[in-house]
Parts: sequence; C-alpha cells; structure tokens
Amino acid sequence: MNLSLRIARRYLFAKKSHKAINVISAISAAGVIVGTMAIVAVLSVFNGFEHLIEHLFSAFDPDLKIECVQGKVFNVKSATWNDVRHLPGIAYFDEVVQDNAMLRYKDRQMPATVKGVGSNFEKMTLIDTLLTDGSFTLYDGAFQNGVMGVGLAGALGTVAKALDPVVIYVPKRTEQINLVNPESSFNQAVVFVSGTFAVKQAVYDDNYFIVSLELARKLFSYNDSSATSVEIKLKPYVSVEKAQTSIENILGPSYRVLNRFEQQGDYFRIMKIEKWITYLILSFILLIAVFNIIGSLTMLIIDKKDDILTLRNLGADNALIQRIFLLEGWLISVIGAFVGVIFGTMLSFGQEYFGWLKLQGSGFIIQSYPVFVQWTDVLLVFATVLVMGFFAALYPVYYLKKDLLKKK
Repeated sequence: MNLSLRIARRYLFAKKSHKAINVISAISAAGVIVGTMAIVAVLSVFNGFEHLIEHLFSAFDPDLKIECVQGKVFNVKSATWNDVRHLPGIAYFDEVVQDNAMLRYKDRQMPATVKGVGSNFEKMTLIDTLLTDGSFTLYDGAFQNGVMGVGLAGALGTVAKALDPVVIYVPKRTEQINLVNPESSFNQAVVFVSGTFAVKQAVYDDNYFIVSLELARKLFSYNDSSATSVEIKLKPYVSVEKAQTSIENILGPSYRVLNRFEQQGDYFRIMKIEKWITYLILSFILLIAVFNIIGSLTMLIIDKKDDILTLRNLGADNALIQRIFLLEGWLISVIGAFVGVIFGTMLSFGQEYFGWLKLQGSGFIIQSYPVFVQWTDVLLVFATVLVMGFFAALYPVYYLKKDLLKKK
C-alpha cells in the first residue's frame, strides 16, 4: 500500500490526543453521508415521476409520429409513403387528421381538439385500458360516434351513451364567411358519445374528442389522401432509434419523425430542468457539509505537528507530508460518499417496494411517491462528492505547505 495512504488511513481511524477532533471528523463524515443520501433519493423520485408520466403517455401516444415540417397537411398516397408502409419493422400504420373545432352539447359550448383516427388506432394504443365509461366505437352502422376525454365531457355536461348528440362546428376552409348567414360558413357533424377516456393528463383529458378518420376529413374539408400526421406502432423488439432513422432517410428533411419523448418534448424537458436545478441546489447544501472537512483537517494538522516534525527528521519531503493530509481529508469524503450512496439507494428501493412515503390527499393515480434508481445519477452524485471533498481538502493543505516552507 502507498505509504502516504497508509499513514492517512491510520490518522483517520486512530484516536487523537483531543477527542473533539474525532467528534468533528465524525460530524464531517455524517454530513457528507446525509447530503449524499438526500441527493440520491431526490433524484430517484424525479426519475420515478418521469417514468410514471412516460407510462401514462405511452398508453395513448404511438411509438412514432410523423408530421410535415412546413404546413399542416400532406399527401399519404405517394410512392414514398408506400415505402414507409412496407418497412419490415412496422406493425401498424395509421393516418390521422387532427385540428381544432367547436363542440356544442345542449346549451354548452367548448373548444376542443378533434382527432380523426383510422381502424388501426385501437390496436396501436391501449385505449381500451383508458376507458372510464362506455366503449371505443366510432361508427355503429347508423350514426357517427366519438370517444371523449373525461375532462372535456365534464365541461360539456355529457356522458357516455347519452341520448343527445354532440354537434361539431368547423369553419369551411375553402369558403369565405357569410355575414348574412354565418352558420352556413361552418361544416357541422352530429356525433354521439360512445365512451370517455382518462390518460390522467390534462392535455388529452380536457381537450380531445376522437372520431373516425372519414368524418374528420369531411369536417375539415380534406380529401381521402390527406393527413395531418401519421402514427406508427412498431413490432416487438424493433429498435425505435433504427426505425426512426430508416423513416427519416426515406422521407427526407420535409418531415419530422418523433418518438414518444419528442412528442411530449416540452413536458419532459421541463421535468429534466426541474431535476437538474434540484440537483444543483442540493449540491450547494452538500458543499456546506463538505466544508466541515476543512475544520476537521485543520485541527488534525495542528494535532499532528509533532508527527510532522518526526516525519521530516526521518527524511519525508514536503510533498509526502502534504499528500498524507490531502488523502486524509479526501478519505472522509470517500467514506461519506460510499456510505451515503448505499443508504440512498437502499432508501430508494425501500420506497419503491414498500411505499413508505404516501401522497397526501385524494385523486392521485398512485398512493406513494414513485421511485426509480438510475445508476448514472448514482455515479454522478458519487463523483460530485469526491470532487468537492478533494478541493475542500486542498485548502488546509495549502496552508500546511506554506508552514513547511517556512521551516526549511
């Protein structure tokens, strides 16, 4: 074992001439342990919420969504799109027409997002598991039907299987507004609500009304080859990244191919920002705890003045003496980081499996705080503590160097 490390380890665990030094060293290590444990646990909670939201969105969002870069509508009947349809990794291919509209139910009116989907939509998503009432029926053989988000249904005052239909109003794209008879300037459709769904996300639950693709094209005045987006479900075990790249190579720069994270890019970006801001704040708190090492190491240097003189008489140079006390201070950080990471991961796994900390209040989709341990975060926290501890130990060692130079 390296001589400086052996002496530093002995100084760390051996009894000092003053018990206060042992107490201060223990407090320094305890502060690092608690700080490290807190950062690991908090980052794991952020990861847990991110995975929970990802799971909720994945029940409704497709594996890949294709949109045009410029404009809103594109032609899906071209030879290029046929090449996309026949890619070996694609399980289902669904054309979508989506736009804003006005809904009226009895005496209530609400703006909404009307999404027209094809026959594969039910196979591509877990919409059946999201239904809170009714069934996923878009046409019953006689009347047009639609499935509505629970928030939107509540705002309109309707329910699944209601006897009264919802009337959809959409301005005619190809005609000017008739000021004499404004109602003639709108395309209208009568749709019965066959079911309601809940994704537990307001962007869907409070805005979406799902209807058939044929009805949506008629409402928004599009032909049978037009779509505002294309949604794709991949076969099991097919790499999303490889499929995304293959489609991008076929379609070129005129289209954007979005995976699930990119479809909700703003939402996940905000969550990432919140996570790393919290990490920085907790790191500053940890830095204060690490600075306790300066006090304990300074007192140790004072306590070991006789030992320093003995080492010099035995032939130890200034670099060796400095290295001993630098490693001494750093060992406190290493032990604190190691123990803190272990306790932090144990606490996180315990919360994940036993749910010790409950969410207060009702209406939550889960009963306790979600947790997911991401090992890259654990390694980052461990490295952060080691770097902080190293620089904290440099300060008293620097003054030790000046004192040693004076005695030359």
